[in-house]
Amino acid sequence: MNGRTIVAVAAAAVLGAGPSFAHHAWPIDRSKEVTVKGTVTAFNWSNPHVMIDLEIKTDAGKIEKWNIGGPSTERMTGNGWDRNTLKPGDVITGIGYRHSDGSNVVQLQKIVLASGREMLLYARR
Repeated sequence: MNGRTIVAVAAAAVLGAGPSFAHHAWPIDRSKEVTVKGTVTAFNWSNPHVMIDLEIKTDAGKIEKWNIGGPSTERMTGNGWDRNTLKPGDVITGIGYRHSDGSNVVQLQKIVLASGREMLLYARR
């Protein structure tokens, strides 16, 4: 390879890695843990992150849509999850960290099912 080719390959590698690094760095506010309780409207069991669509009824009676989730399917499988863990209509409580921009997005640390069973997302049991 000549010098120009090496520089081009290196630049492509750096530029291509940017979205990957940005994707894996959840922009969350770790200074305050949040708890959200609501009804599952969708359970998206796919990579790179498993996501749960949730409808939450506010104290004022308004319905808010939230998107909460965690790591890859492989990591969640290691914590006892599978594609049938949740279904639309399930009521869950999610505990985690909200996006730092204030949007209704939470990186979950765990959920509590209606039965009281706790399901971890990132930490191992």
